[in-house]
Amino acid sequence: MNIRIIQLGKDKDSWLKEAIAEYQKRLRPFCKLEILELADVSIRDAGTTEQVIDREAKAVLAKIDPSDYLILLDEKGSEKSSLEFSGFLTSISGMKRIVFVIGGVFGSSDKLKQSADTCLSLSRMTFTHRMSRLILIEQIYRAMMIQSGRQYHVE
Repeated sequence: MNIRIIQLGKDKDSWLKEAIAEYQKRLRPFCKLEILELADVSIRDAGTTEQVIDREAKAVLAKIDPSDYLILLDEKGSEKSSLEFSGFLTSISGMKRIVFVIGGVFGSSDKLKQSADTCLSLSRMTFTHRMSRLILIEQIYRAMMIQSGRQYHVE
């Protein structure tokens, strides 16, 4: 399975970088995982939050191939349990590449939402986009453990 995570902004906190690196290491035997960090668009440079969202969407869409299966993380997206998410990843694993997009602090544009094959929500709770990165990568790891029958997930 070939997975790319596109995120806006860099992981600035060392503890967050270490946690993400740990899950990347754990995932190596199960899938190819690439994390692509795109620069945040400053509201000072863009002018308005809508302009920030639009410029970030253009940057994200420029990094997606037409054959990619695009999954946008969005608070209004569908929710899945960990078992459902694992099954979902299995069902789309034949795609060339699965691309998860974690938007910036102001959210995602309608154009990006319309381009997505699926919109998923990590929770009904709100997380910072930086914490969402760690939660997503842990859930990808959990899905791989479920698929491979390893003991990690407990029902």
